[in-house]
Amino acid sequence: MAAVADTARLLDTADFAARKHAAQRRKDPERTPYINHPIGVAQILAQEAGVADLAVLQAALLHDTVEDTDTTFAEIEERFGEEVRRIVEEVTDDKALPKAERKRLQIERAARSSRAAALVKLADKLYNLRDMNRCAPQGWSAKRVQEYFLWASKVVKGLQGTSPVLEEKLWLLFKARGLCETA
Repeated sequence: MAAVADTARLLDTADFAARKHAAQRRKDPERTPYINHPIGVAQILAQEAGVADLAVLQAALLHDTVEDTDTTFAEIEERFGEEVRRIVEEVTDDKALPKAERKRLQIERAARSSRAAALVKLADKLYNLRDMNRCAPQGWSAKRVQEYFLWASKVVKGLQGTSPVLEEKLWLLFKARGLCETA
């Protein structure tokens, strides 16, 4: 019976995230519905890393809701519990800060991340890098894409030891970009 309840909770989380991200699109040329991203992050965790922890999968689905929608941490906690809120809070950038500062803080805080947050961050980076390999976001030069890969490699370096499976997939992407010296 617990599996049925967990499945229902996960589907409720996906529904909540889909409603919150309903009007948003990715920056790819196809303008893919944004919800594909959090679903893809959760899918990477479940299918490629074997993560079955409900709170981690819920946080993956919700990881951009506070950052990119009108969702609040209080709303996340009220609806999905304190543990999910903590993970989402840990992976959420403060949009009040300049972009360069947010990126710097992600690198700085990576090594201090909880295992749950580190898993979400690894899967998020893997999804984004795969997407960029498929096609660059609209308006992004090859140089900007390469800079994103370099920055992501620094974040991932701080998350080492969390998920060898995801880390290996990420390092293969970095190596293909000539960033193997960052490993």
